[in-house]
Amino acid sequence: MKIHRFPLGSLFANGYLVYDESHKAFFVDPGGDPDDVIAAIEGNSLQLEWILLTHGHADHVGGVNALAERFNCSVAIHKDDAGMLIDPSKNLSIFTGDVVKVDHEVKLLSDGDEIKVGDLLVRVIHTPGHTPGSVCFLVIHGEEMALFSGDTLFALSVGRTDLPGGDFDALEASLKKLEGLPDDLRVLPGHGPETILGRERQNNPFWPRKER
Repeated sequence: MKIHRFPLGSLFANGYLVYDESHKAFFVDPGGDPDDVIAAIEGNSLQLEWILLTHGHADHVGGVNALAERFNCSVAIHKDDAGMLIDPSKNLSIFTGDVVKVDHEVKLLSDGDEIKVGDLLVRVIHTPGHTPGSVCFLVIHGEEMALFSGDTLFALSVGRTDLPGGDFDALEASLKKLEGLPDDLRVLPGHGPETILGRERQNNPFWPRKER
């Protein structure tokens, strides 16, 4: 499994290009102008099959239209955030002066759904809290795994819950859903550096503790 990170948009949200040995690819969270992403896809002769969205905020979906139109690929988001794609007030772009509306048809995801991209298996974990439809994508390739956590989990932090649709109690419950995953699991968040799950369980001040 090959993973390339692209900081995109005015907030430098992390977007991730992921592909296997057969050059089948998907992209997680194209949040801004995807010119560099397009160059990487074409330069590596990749077949982009999916755009997968961890949630519906504009800083994670701003480049969907351009990328989907270029490669005629499928787009997927959890059903509880789907309305954000077409409503600039819900995706918060109305407040930035650069209105975002996704015109592309989307597949609606639910917890536990799986998507195959070549030899890559993408499992949807519904992790509400930052938004009602936030998800993490657990990607499995043989013995290798990686978790694309969006704005649910960052290195030593978590996503905001003070925006519309945010819910800290729901976020805590979502983090508990990740408890069964291995300590050495790579975590690739929507903002900031990569981490591993065991480090977050031990050191993240927002991780739910048994005494809480």
